[in-house]
Amino acid sequence: MSFYRKLYTGLCLASVFLSSGALANPAPEKPVTATAWNKGRETGLPIPRFVSVKAHKARMRVGPSTIYAIKWIYTKPGLPMEIIDEYGNWRQVRDDTGVTGWMHSALLSGARSALVAPWLSKNALLRTKPEPAGATIAELQPRVLLWLRSCTGTWCRVSVAEHSAKGYVRQDRLWGTYPGEMFQ
Repeated sequence: MSFYRKLYTGLCLASVFLSSGALANPAPEKPVTATAWNKGRETGLPIPRFVSVKAHKARMRVGPSTIYAIKWIYTKPGLPMEIIDEYGNWRQVRDDTGVTGWMHSALLSGARSALVAPWLSKNALLRTKPEPAGATIAELQPRVLLWLRSCTGTWCRVSVAEHSAKGYVRQDRLWGTYPGEMFQ
Protein backbone atom coordinates (compact mmCIF):
# COMPACT_ATOMS: atom_id res chain seq x y z
CA MET A 1 0.00 0.00 0.00
CA SER A 2 1.40 3.40 -0.93
CA PHE A 3 2.15 6.09 1.64
CA TYR A 4 -0.72 8.26 0.35
CA ARG A 5 -3.18 5.37 0.45
CA LYS A 6 -2.14 4.64 4.06
CA LEU A 7 -2.49 8.34 4.92
CA TYR A 8 -5.95 8.52 3.29
CA THR A 9 -7.08 5.37 5.10
CA GLY A 10 -5.76 6.75 8.39
CA LEU A 11 -7.55 10.06 7.87
CA CYS A 12 -10.81 8.25 7.04
CA LEU A 13 -10.52 6.16 10.18
CA ALA A 14 -9.76 9.26 12.25
CA SER A 15 -12.74 11.02 10.69
CA VAL A 16 -15.06 8.12 11.57
CA PHE A 17 -13.58 7.98 15.07
CA LEU A 18 -14.03 11.69 15.66
CA SER A 19 -17.51 11.83 14.14
CA SER A 20 -18.63 9.06 16.47
CA GLY A 21 -17.87 11.37 19.37
CA ALA A 22 -15.41 8.92 20.91
CA LEU A 23 -12.94 11.67 21.82
CA ALA A 24 -15.50 14.36 22.54
CA ASN A 25 -17.49 12.22 24.98
CA PRO A 26 -15.24 9.96 27.07
CA ALA A 27 -18.08 9.02 29.43
CA PRO A 28 -19.30 5.44 28.90
CA GLU A 29 -22.58 5.07 27.05
CA LYS A 30 -25.54 3.28 28.55
CA PRO A 31 -26.05 -0.18 27.03
CA VAL A 32 -28.90 -0.45 24.54
CA THR A 33 -31.31 -3.31 25.06
CA ALA A 34 -33.71 -4.79 22.53
CA THR A 35 -36.59 -3.20 24.41
CA ALA A 36 -35.08 0.30 24.37
CA TRP A 37 -36.15 1.12 20.81
CA ASN A 38 -34.17 3.97 19.36
CA LYS A 39 -34.50 5.58 15.95
CA GLY A 40 -31.83 5.17 13.31
CA ARG A 41 -30.00 8.44 12.65
CA GLU A 42 -30.25 7.93 8.88
CA THR A 43 -33.67 6.33 8.31
CA GLY A 44 -35.62 7.15 11.47
CA LEU A 45 -36.61 3.48 11.63
CA PRO A 46 -36.38 1.54 14.91
CA ILE A 47 -32.97 0.34 16.09
CA PRO A 48 -32.53 -2.58 16.56
CA ARG A 49 -34.71 -4.14 13.85
CA PHE A 50 -34.65 -7.24 11.69
CA VAL A 51 -34.19 -7.28 7.91
CA SER A 52 -33.02 -9.92 5.45
CA VAL A 53 -30.13 -10.28 3.03
CA LYS A 54 -31.26 -9.33 -0.49
CA ALA A 55 -28.14 -10.08 -2.55
CA HIS A 56 -26.70 -13.41 -3.68
CA LYS A 57 -23.28 -12.18 -2.59
CA ALA A 58 -23.46 -9.82 0.39
CA ARG A 59 -20.18 -8.68 1.91
CA MET A 60 -20.01 -7.86 5.60
CA ARG A 61 -17.15 -5.46 6.29
CA VAL A 62 -15.34 -4.47 9.46
CA GLY A 63 -16.28 -0.79 8.94
CA PRO A 64 -18.85 1.34 7.09
CA SER A 65 -17.07 1.77 3.75
CA THR A 66 -15.62 -0.28 0.90
CA ILE A 67 -12.12 0.64 2.11
CA TYR A 68 -12.62 -1.69 5.07
CA ALA A 69 -11.72 -5.36 4.89
CA ILE A 70 -14.36 -7.97 4.16
CA LYS A 71 -15.21 -9.91 7.29
CA TRP A 72 -17.74 -12.37 5.87
CA ILE A 73 -19.55 -13.10 2.60
CA TYR A 74 -23.17 -14.28 2.76
CA THR A 75 -24.35 -16.22 -0.31
CA LYS A 76 -27.91 -17.10 0.75
CA PRO A 77 -30.54 -14.43 0.04
CA GLY A 78 -33.19 -14.25 2.72
CA LEU A 79 -30.97 -14.76 5.76
CA PRO A 80 -32.20 -12.62 8.65
CA MET A 81 -29.93 -9.86 9.96
CA GLU A 82 -30.44 -7.54 12.89
CA ILE A 83 -29.61 -3.89 12.22
CA ILE A 84 -27.99 -2.41 15.32
CA ASP A 85 -26.68 0.91 13.94
CA GLU A 86 -26.71 3.16 10.86
CA TYR A 87 -24.03 5.33 9.27
CA GLY A 88 -24.82 6.93 5.91
CA ASN A 89 -25.82 4.14 3.51
CA TRP A 90 -24.21 1.53 5.77
CA ARG A 91 -25.91 -0.64 8.37
CA GLN A 92 -24.17 -2.33 11.25
CA VAL A 93 -25.68 -5.80 11.39
CA ARG A 94 -25.56 -8.91 13.54
CA ASP A 95 -26.24 -12.44 12.29
CA ASP A 96 -27.70 -15.38 14.20
CA THR A 97 -24.25 -16.49 15.39
CA GLY A 98 -23.52 -13.06 16.92
CA VAL A 99 -21.07 -11.93 14.22
CA THR A 100 -21.30 -8.16 13.69
CA GLY A 101 -20.09 -5.99 10.86
CA TRP A 102 -21.22 -3.43 8.30
CA MET A 103 -23.25 -3.96 5.10
CA HIS A 104 -24.33 -1.48 2.47
CA SER A 105 -28.08 -0.85 2.70
CA ALA A 106 -28.54 -1.93 -0.95
CA LEU A 107 -27.66 -5.51 0.11
CA LEU A 108 -30.53 -5.65 2.63
CA SER A 109 -34.29 -5.94 2.29
CA GLY A 110 -37.14 -5.04 4.63
CA ALA A 111 -38.71 -8.45 3.90
CA ARG A 112 -38.86 -10.42 7.14
CA SER A 113 -37.37 -13.86 7.50
CA ALA A 114 -36.30 -15.99 10.43
CA LEU A 115 -34.29 -19.07 11.24
CA VAL A 116 -35.52 -21.85 13.43
CA ALA A 117 -33.54 -21.04 16.56
CA PRO A 118 -30.05 -22.55 16.39
CA TRP A 119 -30.03 -23.08 20.17
CA LEU A 120 -32.99 -25.49 20.16
CA SER A 121 -32.29 -29.05 21.21
CA LYS A 122 -35.57 -30.22 19.65
CA ASN A 123 -37.13 -29.45 16.29
CA ALA A 124 -39.71 -26.66 16.01
CA LEU A 125 -43.17 -27.74 14.91
CA LEU A 126 -44.94 -26.19 11.93
CA ARG A 127 -48.66 -26.31 12.79
CA THR A 128 -51.92 -25.75 10.93
CA LYS A 129 -53.26 -23.38 13.61
CA PRO A 130 -51.58 -20.93 16.01
CA GLU A 131 -52.14 -23.14 19.04
CA PRO A 132 -50.44 -26.18 20.61
CA ALA A 133 -53.40 -28.36 19.60
CA GLY A 134 -52.96 -27.50 15.90
CA ALA A 135 -52.06 -30.46 13.69
CA THR A 136 -48.35 -30.81 12.94
CA ILE A 137 -47.45 -30.18 9.29
CA ALA A 138 -43.69 -30.64 9.66
CA GLU A 139 -40.81 -30.76 12.12
CA LEU A 140 -38.27 -28.04 11.36
CA GLN A 141 -34.65 -28.53 12.30
CA PRO A 142 -32.60 -25.67 13.76
CA ARG A 143 -31.42 -23.10 11.17
CA VAL A 144 -34.23 -23.82 8.66
CA LEU A 145 -34.98 -20.56 6.81
CA LEU A 146 -38.58 -19.29 7.04
CA TRP A 147 -40.37 -16.28 5.59
CA LEU A 148 -42.41 -14.40 8.17
CA ARG A 149 -45.91 -13.33 7.11
CA SER A 150 -47.15 -12.04 10.48
CA CYS A 151 -46.54 -12.47 14.20
CA THR A 152 -48.98 -12.17 17.11
CA GLY A 153 -46.43 -11.96 19.91
CA THR A 154 -46.72 -15.70 20.56
CA TRP A 155 -47.09 -17.33 17.12
CA CYS A 156 -45.79 -16.44 13.67
CA ARG A 157 -47.45 -17.30 10.38
CA VAL A 158 -44.62 -18.54 8.14
CA SER A 159 -43.82 -20.19 4.86
CA VAL A 160 -40.87 -22.51 4.53
CA ALA A 161 -38.29 -21.06 2.13
CA GLU A 162 -38.00 -22.99 -1.15
CA HIS A 163 -41.09 -25.10 -0.30
CA SER A 164 -44.79 -24.50 -0.37
CA ALA A 165 -45.35 -25.49 3.27
CA LYS A 166 -47.17 -22.79 5.25
CA GLY A 167 -48.32 -22.71 8.81
CA TYR A 168 -47.58 -21.42 12.30
CA VAL A 169 -44.49 -21.67 14.50
CA ARG A 170 -44.12 -20.53 18.10
CA GLN A 171 -42.38 -17.17 18.08
CA ASP A 172 -39.92 -18.15 20.82
CA ARG A 173 -38.58 -20.86 18.50
CA LEU A 174 -37.35 -18.32 15.94
CA TRP A 175 -34.36 -16.02 15.44
CA GLY A 176 -35.50 -13.04 13.38
CA THR A 177 -38.27 -11.65 15.55
CA TYR A 178 -38.24 -10.12 19.02
CA PRO A 179 -40.09 -11.63 21.99
CA GLY A 180 -43.63 -10.29 21.98
CA GLU A 181 -43.17 -8.47 18.65
CA MET A 182 -46.35 -8.14 16.60
CA PHE A 183 -46.69 -7.25 12.92
CA GLN A 184 -48.88 -7.97 9.89
